[in-house]
Amino acid sequence: MIMTTDKAARRAKFESVWSIIHDELLAHFKACGMPTEAQEWYSKNLQYNVPGGKLNRGMSVVDTVEILKGRPLTDEEYLQVAVLGWGVELLQAFFLVTDDLMDSSITRRGQPCYYRVPEIGLVAVNDAFMLEGAIYHLLKLHFKKEPYYVDLLELFHETSYQTEIGQLIDLITAPEDVVDLSRFSLQKHSMIVVYKTAFYSFYLPVALAMLFCRIPTSYTLPGSTSPVAPYEVAKAILVPLGEYFQVQDDFLDFAGLPAQIGKVGTDIVDNKCSWCINTALSLAGPEQRKTLDENYGVKPTQEEREIAKKMAEGKNGEEQGYLGEAEKRVKAVYEEIGLRKIYAEYEENIYKELMRLIDQIDEGSPGQESVLKKEVFISFLDKIHRRKK
Repeated sequence: MIMTTDKAARRAKFESVWSIIHDELLAHFKACGMPTEAQEWYSKNLQYNVPGGKLNRGMSVVDTVEILKGRPLTDEEYLQVAVLGWGVELLQAFFLVTDDLMDSSITRRGQPCYYRVPEIGLVAVNDAFMLEGAIYHLLKLHFKKEPYYVDLLELFHETSYQTEIGQLIDLITAPEDVVDLSRFSLQKHSMIVVYKTAFYSFYLPVALAMLFCRIPTSYTLPGSTSPVAPYEVAKAILVPLGEYFQVQDDFLDFAGLPAQIGKVGTDIVDNKCSWCINTALSLAGPEQRKTLDENYGVKPTQEEREIAKKMAEGKNGEEQGYLGEAEKRVKAVYEEIGLRKIYAEYEENIYKELMRLIDQIDEGSPGQESVLKKEVFISFLDKIHRRKK
């Protein structure tokens, strides 16, 4: 048993478990007497929506368990932990299918959004529910006899609810076709990010790993009289870390080059309640506020879209891609208020604060099991700090 460090090899090993999970889900479907066409439909739903992403959330469950145990996993342990990781990926797929429907999105992961696939349409709503339901079938199949089975159920249910709360706030704050910047604020942005992203992307994978490693909800280390609440400690670090991640995403949407981040930023034209616009609104003078009100969320004209299309086809345009006039005006305000410097200061400060929280973790004596480890959080922070894409 060798702990795999090569990213490609780690991904390949994690992906190998997906075929097992897919077959288990289809076997259950078949055992329920579902007709052949329904089995084929369900298989397409699973294959189209679940395994095609970066898989960072699911793989981080495995990474965290290995850190907490301080050793490679046995084959049996790896299968169980990977099932939990794929549970996170199924939850992500459930969110993405429904999110794309609500946003009328066009593409996802380089292919048409699931609901836009011929013959799918609004059946995608039911298919999304089935992706979520698959999580609980897998938990029952693999963890029913474990003492922490109910904790797993509650954690997934709670995380789903939290994410749906965040989605609601986002949808009613920033509908794409109704631009009203008076609805925006940094406080509301923080609430959206925490509930919509941080809980399921950062806290959920670590909490699953902690449950698997039998870390209790409270323990007292030898020589100490103060009890530790490890899940609360983890949440206090991972939620702001998830918020930092989303602020980075928002900033890169404005400042990152397409060749660098792999896409053209669309937050401005899509009326997103991003960190950038909320920071600008908090600092803008009357004229700058007028510019933002008149230009944020304004779609490119047909002429501007044609120019952008030709530039994309020829790949000989400006490095930042073609910007419509309204988007240019918004970005000009961002530059005027010094958004790049503000972000740099934010990143430096949040990094210091997160490291301070991590440093406060008491790991007990060397090799002690069932306790929280600093490396869990450092590994997350290292992947995020000063990322460029």
